[in-house]
This record gives sequence, C-alpha cells and structure tokens, in this order.
Amino acid sequence: MPEKPLKGQAAVVTGAAKRIGRCIALRLAAEGAAVAVNYATSKADAEAVVREIAAKGGRAISAQADVTRRAEVKKLMAATEREFGRIDILVNNAGVFFPAKFTELTEEQWDRVMNVNLKAQYLCAQEAAAAMKKKGRGRIVNLASLGGLLAWPAYTHYCVSKAGVIMLTRCLARALAPEILVNSVAPGTIEFPGDEVKQAEHMKDDIERVPLHRTGRGEDIADAVAYLVKSDFVTGQTIAVDGGRVLV
Repeated sequence: MPEKPLKGQAAVVTGAAKRIGRCIALRLAAEGAAVAVNYATSKADAEAVVREIAAKGGRAISAQADVTRRAEVKKLMAATEREFGRIDILVNNAGVFFPAKFTELTEEQWDRVMNVNLKAQYLCAQEAAAAMKKKGRGRIVNLASLGGLLAWPAYTHYCVSKAGVIMLTRCLARALAPEILVNSVAPGTIEFPGDEVKQAEHMKDDIERVPLHRTGRGEDIADAVAYLVKSDFVTGQTIAVDGGRVLV
C-alpha cells in the first residue's frame, strides 16, 4: 500500500464541525494528517467528525475556540501542538454569511462579518505560522468566496470581508515565503443534503448561469484544499471552485 501523502503531518481546520469544514477535515485525515477539528458552539458535531476519523484509523481531536479572539486562538494552536507535536497545515474555514441591504446594515453586523471572516484568518495564520516556522515548512489555505471576486449588493459586508481574505492570502504568501505556502479557495454555490428545498429558489438562477449547470459539493472544495496543501510550487493563488460561475 502506498504511504498516505500527509502522513506525519498535523492540520488545524477552523469551523470544521459541519458542511465544508467537515468535508475538509475528513479529506485531510484520509490523506494521512492528524486533524484538530475546531468548533465554536457545535460540540456534538465536532465530536462526531472526530469519531468518524478515528473509525477510519485516523487521529483527531475536537478543539473549541472562538477564533476571533487571540487568547483562544493561542489555546487552539497550543492544544494541537501538545496533542500532535506540530502544526503543518492550517485551513481557515470558519465564516459567516447572511444578507443585509447596505442602507440597513448595522455596525454590529459589519463587525461580526469582518471579525469571523477576516480577523480570525489573520489571527490563526499568525499563530500557526510561528509553529510552522519551527519545522521550517507549512501550508495555509484560506477559504475565500466568489463574493470576494464579484459584487453582490445584498452582501456588501460579506464581499468586502472575502476580498480582504484574497489580499491577505497574497500578502502572507510573500511575507511567509519560502517556508510557508499560502493560498485560498473561493467556493461557488455548494449544496448539502437538506439545502434543496430551503435554497431552491435562491440557487435556481445561479444553476442556470453556471457553465456546468449544477451546484458543487463539499468534496469539491476539499479536493482543492488537498491539492494546495500537497503542492510545493503554488503560493499566493486563489482557486475558484465554482463550476465556471466567475466567468459569467
């Protein structure tokens, strides 16, 4: 049997209890990485991810932390190093998404989106990079969005936060080179079981416009993340995983 490509490495995945984060955590574990499954409030879901990884022969821990707070980010990284002895991979997945007309957008809503979607990525990258530097190697993947590339007026706050993620990625790719490679993934419309009825009308127009005429799956995003953490010659890039939506 060939050795798993990420064997011996340890990953932190923020917001990994559900949806895209869960898919990423499971994929990295399948590739051989030990995984810290971060969550804010979804303890039961995070522990279920850990059990699923363990049932397949992998190593994982659940780690609660509000990643918008430096003290809690420090504890998250320390717990990972204590359990696995290292941090090789950081996937900044935690995020929030909700509509708000710009004329009615509150300061609290703006701050919440900026803190979770952008500030948390800066804090986690800064703390994880210190651990990666000890080993002389690391990979950081930030979850951006098509909202960082396209203007959605009902989601101005979200679009600005994700555009910030893309520029953060580019800056960190230069600041942390050559030891640490930093990239981002910009998902298009990703569908999960149970979304069909709730989002049918919302997604209908997108599906018609996307060249591939379908929504994506969490596994599509996990595939892109897995590629980036294994690559040795890609940094500072944003990969749109969107079925071609960014083209139209």
